[in-house]
Amino acid sequence: MNAQEPARIEVLVVGAGPAGMAAAASLSDQGVETMVVDKQAEMMNTSRAAVVHARTLEVLEEIGVTEELVARGIRVSKFTVREHDRVLLHIDFDQLPSAHPYTLLVPQDITEQVLLKRLHKAGGQVTRPSEVTALAQDPAGVTVTLTTGEQIRAGYVIGADGMHSLVREQAGITFHGDSYPQSFVLADVVLTGDVTDAEVRLYFAPEGVTVLAPLPGGRHRIVATVDDAPPHPDRSQVQALLDTRGPRTGSIEVTDLGWSSRFRVHHRLADRYRAGRVFLAGDAAHVHSPAGGQGMNTGVQDALDLARRLSAVLRGGAPDSTLDGYEAERRPVAEEIVAFTDKMTRAATLGSPALRAMRNTAMRTLDWLPAVHRKMALTLSELKTGH
Repeated sequence: MNAQEPARIEVLVVGAGPAGMAAAASLSDQGVETMVVDKQAEMMNTSRAAVVHARTLEVLEEIGVTEELVARGIRVSKFTVREHDRVLLHIDFDQLPSAHPYTLLVPQDITEQVLLKRLHKAGGQVTRPSEVTALAQDPAGVTVTLTTGEQIRAGYVIGADGMHSLVREQAGITFHGDSYPQSFVLADVVLTGDVTDAEVRLYFAPEGVTVLAPLPGGRHRIVATVDDAPPHPDRSQVQALLDTRGPRTGSIEVTDLGWSSRFRVHHRLADRYRAGRVFLAGDAAHVHSPAGGQGMNTGVQDALDLARRLSAVLRGGAPDSTLDGYEAERRPVAEEIVAFTDKMTRAATLGSPALRAMRNTAMRTLDWLPAVHRKMALTLSELKTGH
């Protein structure tokens, strides 16, 4: 490969996270020449995004990985919103109109392992470390330059390279939105006390929102907003979060801390999902609060929708306008999720005691209404927007 004779490929996928690998596996399986590059030297081995919702499990059936994912995760059918010991709202997934009436808890590194195995089965692979530095497109294709100076000539490019997407930047697509003032703590822990594997809990507190979710292997995931978190919170710091925000009558003890991190959260949406022959998917196109666990899910759904359309154009003779349907279909979904998770995050972190009391009263009232339960379950599972 050299600058004079660039390697030629039908679709180049930039980024080997869940969205990128799902798109590549689908395209490769349908006979589309696909290459995946990622700037990381190796796959991440931390759990990060750990929720796979019902709609995502449905679309992943298209590439045949749902059964293995379900076997390696924990099925949870209940989601509760709480303030200390008081349950404000119950959301049950067991009546969802889906073959998967539950939320699946499975660490992201496992999800990526399953998707990589599927990509290999389809004849694809990930080239790493391989970082893109520039894109130049013309009516016939896209010339992509790597840090090595090597070039790739692609018919289409999918930017699945995260929130700081170079593909998005090179394509000239703006990324509007803002950042939350708080940082987020992420930790995988072993707990004893008032915990269960049967539900995901969202605790509201003046100090911030805290999510407590079961993981395979007897662990739990904690996600919490903190005004100024350390880069890697230790066991005592995670314990303090649970002591302050968790149940008061039944304590929860952190007996082991497997992994922790701090990150900043944004709520942003790309103005466009397409610029000529360049497309965005996943965090390159949208980022939002993790309150509903929907980020990775939306990205995987983006990827498989786009892969279907590209395959139809490249193998099925469909017109180019088929690709315009990608943004028309997927961007409104992300727009709705960004707005929903923003409202959820802001409601969870109200500072005024009077406003918190009003919020809690309203939620307990809504908890009596079956229609509210159903709407929330459909929204969180993304079945409301996915069909």
